[in-house]
Amino acid sequence: MSDVILTLDQVQDLALQTLVRAGASPQQAASVARSTRLAERDGIRSHGLMYIPIYAEHLRCAKVIGTAVPKVDCPRAGAIRVDAAHGFAHTAIDAGWTEFGAAVRRQGIAAMAVNRSYNCGVLGHHAERLAATGLVGLCFTNAPASMAPIGGTQPVIGTNPFALAVPDGEGGARLVIDQSASAIAKSEIILRARKGEAIEPGWALDADGNPTQDAETALMGSMLPAGGQKGFGIGLMVEIFAASLAGGNLGLEASPFAGPKGGPPGTGQFFIGFDPYAFSGDRFDASMTRLTEAITQQADARLPGSRRAANRARTEQDGVSVDAALMNRIDSA
Repeated sequence: MSDVILTLDQVQDLALQTLVRAGASPQQAASVARSTRLAERDGIRSHGLMYIPIYAEHLRCAKVIGTAVPKVDCPRAGAIRVDAAHGFAHTAIDAGWTEFGAAVRRQGIAAMAVNRSYNCGVLGHHAERLAATGLVGLCFTNAPASMAPIGGTQPVIGTNPFALAVPDGEGGARLVIDQSASAIAKSEIILRARKGEAIEPGWALDADGNPTQDAETALMGSMLPAGGQKGFGIGLMVEIFAASLAGGNLGLEASPFAGPKGGPPGTGQFFIGFDPYAFSGDRFDASMTRLTEAITQQADARLPGSRRAANRARTEQDGVSVDAALMNRIDSA
């Protein structure tokens, strides 16, 4: 079987059909399929079709409950809570999204907490979704423990990304910051391990706390934080929002996102939306223009998120190339 070129519509349909076949309800599968499309569109292959066989495996072993129905409640005016019921995070986020956006516009600021959840794909896409409606989005998600504190060898927190997106006033995002607390996303090490490729220095330690460039060894050891102690501090901040505040499992308590063992991970997400005009009025856009131009007017500088935007234009024109091995895994899922 040779490599194939898929349109984004075909990517989304392939993801949807595979997940439904593995036991997901149409509601659960649709949200994940849309997320898969966006990841492939932006060139974030580690969160795209590569994850579909893993999702299918987790549906079949009940690490994800494919028939889960999220429950939304609003205990206070600016607080939205969503119980994902151990289904996909994407579906739970969608379930609370309308009420969340309405609360932000009504009050200027609101937050949505998601618990008993699973990984939510590319976190920046959720922040960007807020920016597309003229809001500033700040998002957090925790993950199973894979990163030890500086000086330690036992993982305590996950790679724990956060994302920030700022509206451009034209239905898009002016910039998107999306980064994990670790030196690299764990999915990149998983991808390297699958390909039999070495990882970069400074990405991970082995189980004894020694630096390693072997991907398989790294997966049994500990991720390294970006920026040393500062990166670990960012990871702790995310853990507080996405686990403690959202009511999700700590990374220490969550089962791995890879493999069938351990039952549902029960992690969490936390989203904060801001209506900029509630705080700075019409000065916000002018301020952001000055700030971003100070970056873009420098010859080799670029705004966070600009590489993804460039990938979008290319993917929408050329399609998504899927290698034969991945297609075989998806067909067998």
